[in-house]
Amino acid sequence: MKIAYFDAFSGISGDMVIGALLDLGLSLDLLKAEFSKLPLDGYTLRQSERTHNGIRAIKFDVEVTVKQHERSFRSIADMLEVSRLSGAAKIKALNIFTRLAEAEARVHNASVEDVHFHEVGAVDSILDIVGAAIGFEALGIQTIYTSPLPMGGGLVSSRHGILPVPGPATAELVKGLPVRFEDGQSELVTPTGAAILAALAQPRPPLFSIAQVGYGAGERTLSDRPNVLRVCLGHPVPEVRREQLLVLETNIDDLNPEWYEHVMEQLFAAGARDVSLTPIQMKKNRPGILLWVLCDPQDEGQLSGILFNETSTLGIRSYRVERLALRREQKEVQTKYGRVRVKIAYQPNGQVNCAPEYDDCKRLAQEKNIALKLVYEAALQGVQSEYRQDESLTK
Repeated sequence: MKIAYFDAFSGISGDMVIGALLDLGLSLDLLKAEFSKLPLDGYTLRQSERTHNGIRAIKFDVEVTVKQHERSFRSIADMLEVSRLSGAAKIKALNIFTRLAEAEARVHNASVEDVHFHEVGAVDSILDIVGAAIGFEALGIQTIYTSPLPMGGGLVSSRHGILPVPGPATAELVKGLPVRFEDGQSELVTPTGAAILAALAQPRPPLFSIAQVGYGAGERTLSDRPNVLRVCLGHPVPEVRREQLLVLETNIDDLNPEWYEHVMEQLFAAGARDVSLTPIQMKKNRPGILLWVLCDPQDEGQLSGILFNETSTLGIRSYRVERLALRREQKEVQTKYGRVRVKIAYQPNGQVNCAPEYDDCKRLAQEKNIALKLVYEAALQGVQSEYRQDESLTK
């Protein structure tokens, strides 16, 4: 999974987002081709380099050549709907405009359908939002995280008069995101930038490995920081958990071997993490079995009771162990033979191990009267198709 981390130490605006995506490899020619699918004209696009405090960044500009009019949320939604943009880009762009319309509606006590965008309804802001949606898809970005946002301070002029910074709509949009008030001397987070993050981003990024870093330049020169947006692309690094567990074990040499299956079933049903049987040689060279149980410490009493009740043991050894465990999950995949559960483990190096559930594969093989390996391979192919090409999947 490819993730993007927005390190917005100088805030965020729509043109800064596009600039950072261009720096990460998004093609301006691709943007032009995709924008031509919108019923918009009267603009030209420009990409240039700027340096802020020694940091090279990409500046994205939309030069408007024809006077534009304000647009309603409904007219923008209709424009996206009839466009030839990809379905994924349409959905992302519409989600951003919807969040923006909802914020404006709350501020002005109006319905979402009646909201008219002023600055954001202009062609340059529309292209910033749609361009961000196109860029995320083109770069294969699946999940977005954001740093705390500096909310700036002071006052700003608007169509409604003098307003505080952050503006009312921006304050609505950043609900649920980490922010720092009184950080900065002017407006650093624009409604467009806030809407992009409100619709698509999450706080608190996981551990991840950085593969690329891109910088998007803002318009102004700030006195207290470089006016750039830093976007880091990378892949999550699975965390290895340390678990405190308990081992119960006992040596047995006089139990009917047929009963061990029943004992194991009872132990697993009562919460044992793992159970194993190991052949051993006991005193006087008698063959025996080492019955070994791994469990959570709080389950010691119940599992010990099963061992005493269901076996011939006279004593049980117990000791604490520490286990390193990979992050894991289980999901169901649909195959042409039926649904199969698949266990997935995430390795620290980014690889993913997958193992279809044997019982599910066996059941489907018997139901369909086919080889078990065919079901197993179909389940692996099913889970592989759910991962992007940039992930390494191993059996």
